[in-house]
Amino acid sequence: MKRVVYAVFAAFLISCSPSENSGVDTDLINNPNSADDSGEQIGMPTIVFDEESYDFGEISQGEKVEHRFSFTNTGDADLIISSATGSCGCTVPSYPKEPVKPGGKSEITVVFASNGKKGAQHKRITIVANTNPNKTVIAIMGNVLVPEEES
Repeated sequence: MKRVVYAVFAAFLISCSPSENSGVDTDLINNPNSADDSGEQIGMPTIVFDEESYDFGEISQGEKVEHRFSFTNTGDADLIISSATGSCGCTVPSYPKEPVKPGGKSEITVVFASNGKKGAQHKRITIVANTNPNKTVIAIMGNVLVPEEES
């Protein structure tokens, strides 16, 4: 008898829930790249970097180096970068906050602080944008030299 009461009560609660739409616009769901991804990027932005990695060579421990990665939106829609993160706190990227139009160019500036680092370094920067795939990785590398202590 208790099961019947619980079942009726549960059915009552479910039927009382509001029947509103979820509020998701169908334009957000309609993506020209379907699950059977034919490889065509129709109506999508595409980020193409002039170079995907940069070797800053040898620097002394404590130095900061900066490099600008230039890119072009070769796609058919505005390119919007939502984030750019370094693989550690010593690598800080800055990226354009405004959309990059199709055919437009912009850049991501990466600053590497070598404090406390030594030897070969390889740091990745992950860019998240409205592209397919949505993540693009660029990299910086180099060698941090530790100055010899004077005696």
